Amino acid sequence: MPVRQLPEQVVNRIAAGEVVERPASVVKELVENAIDAGASRIDVFTDGGGRRRIGITDDGSGMTRDDLALAVDRHATSKLDDEDLLRIRTLGFRGEALPSIGAVARLAITTRHASEPHAWSLSVEGGEKSPIMPAALGQGTRVEVNDLFYATPARLKFLKTDRTEAEAIREVVRRLAMARPDIAFTLAGEERAPVTWAAALPGAAGRLTRLGDILGADFRSCAIEVRAEREGVVVEGFAAAPSLTRANALGQYLFVSGRPVRDKLILGAVRAAYSDYLPRDRHPVVALFVTCEPQEVDANVHPAKTEVRFRNAGLVRALIVHALKDGLAREGKRTAANTDGAELHAFRPAFTPPPRPGNWDWRSSPSFPVNPVRSFDGAAAAAFAEPGQAAFDVGTPTADVRFEAAPAPDLLDRPLGAARTQIHETYIVSQTRDGLIVVDQHAAHERIVYEKLKASLAKNGVQRQILLIPEIVELDEATVEKLLDRAEELASFGLAIESFGPGAVAVRETPSLLGKANAAGLLRDLAEHMAEWDEALPLERRLMHVAATMACHGSVRAGRRLKPEEMNALLREMEDTPNSGQCNHGRPTYVELKLSDIEKLFGRR
Repeated sequence: MPVRQLPEQVVNRIAAGEVVERPASVVKELVENAIDAGASRIDVFTDGGGRRRIGITDDGSGMTRDDLALAVDRHATSKLDDEDLLRIRTLGFRGEALPSIGAVARLAITTRHASEPHAWSLSVEGGEKSPIMPAALGQGTRVEVNDLFYATPARLKFLKTDRTEAEAIREVVRRLAMARPDIAFTLAGEERAPVTWAAALPGAAGRLTRLGDILGADFRSCAIEVRAEREGVVVEGFAAAPSLTRANALGQYLFVSGRPVRDKLILGAVRAAYSDYLPRDRHPVVALFVTCEPQEVDANVHPAKTEVRFRNAGLVRALIVHALKDGLAREGKRTAANTDGAELHAFRPAFTPPPRPGNWDWRSSPSFPVNPVRSFDGAAAAAFAEPGQAAFDVGTPTADVRFEAAPAPDLLDRPLGAARTQIHETYIVSQTRDGLIVVDQHAAHERIVYEKLKASLAKNGVQRQILLIPEIVELDEATVEKLLDRAEELASFGLAIESFGPGAVAVRETPSLLGKANAAGLLRDLAEHMAEWDEALPLERRLMHVAATMACHGSVRAGRRLKPEEMNALLREMEDTPNSGQCNHGRPTYVELKLSDIEKLFGRR
């Protein structure tokens, strides 16, 4: 078959295959055009999941008659002042969206520029342009797309249900609304009730308001502001406290110079920053905004412009990790207890007795004595000595009720207060000036040991204790090989092991911080974690995994009874330890109840 030049219609449909993947792609391109036009309000309407109709109206600058005639031609754009693709300051720049949409759908554009006496309209059906006609419109542009993919029916078979496509459109608009809180957005359609996000004030407060409107009140209540800047690159935004997590990474939003993007490098940086706070199967919720000079990022690497390439990717990653770690360390004491009201609601009584009638007469009560009651003086001792009272013997209480007569005033002023009791030999209850705190002793001590291991490793290595008699641990041969392959990394944490024949390991030294550790259980857990490691995982991350496992084995276990001075010592160490609000697995280490909340529970407020 000889080589030939393809007709323009076919070329446009081929291009549409890259740009117009589904109805959400059309919405994304048209809303980005509205943003680039300087709109302060954008209204989006869809029908049939965007398959039957998409309508987008904005109050931007609009187009003149001549610009409108060129706008639907391929590679015609007003967004490149010169021909330098390394200095792109707008969301769109290729000039492919409108001709691609017009090639596969019925496209109608009505627009008015401030210099024009009236509006102009143009329609494109299957790539065929109509003459430009006068029209009525106040200001801005209205774009309508009907019968998407009518010119390429085969593409319709690859679309999902109307509800699924409508949800994809909603996600696109949500991301663009998060990127531009200064613009008001309205999203409406047959599949949903109209949603309006009002324009927010400039600055961090306005950005948090918009993020809270979109991501929910729980994100707003536990959001931590983060910011870092270096060499002209600025990373700012909000990250949820570790108490708010998701089962997947869909709650992580990244914007580069106002453009919503997905980047594996950034997702990896977020994961690294939260590695000390979350379990491996949970993911944080963050919204990060990266701002840099246009020449420092290449946006021309993906047809849909959803991916970018940084000139100095290592700098961006390091800035994101630094900003998140700094913010999390600053708010390290924040836990699930003081970020939402779920724990408080758990204390509320499940049953509320019905209100007593206003005319109730106590004399009609079944408890009203029929005969006069004889004197009770002197009868109490005999009554309580009767055998029937044995039923009220509940045995030894499970709580340590050795209350101090009065806690030291200076302890009450400390952030975690004064220890008053231990319940179920697992939880420490302390009193503060304005409430009470319940501490999980194992989770709290686990974080303390972990941070000490990290600090010791960074300073001068972990101090070791040599075992008088080496402990022999029998394991299967595959597990022994995994451990011996990592023996050097384990030795950096003070755990010295060597082979002791097939299927056995000799433990000669252990970290002194762990005290008398269960070497067999520790080595089995370490082997399980190592099986999940990738060789590409940085050494630092692998060492932190080892430290977390050791900390879990070396901390105070649940079920151990503590003395009052031990409880207070643990509270003081928590106050001096960074990130003590969560253990290494992401669980909160303590729950705080304010006195005002307790009074509300009992109806005192």
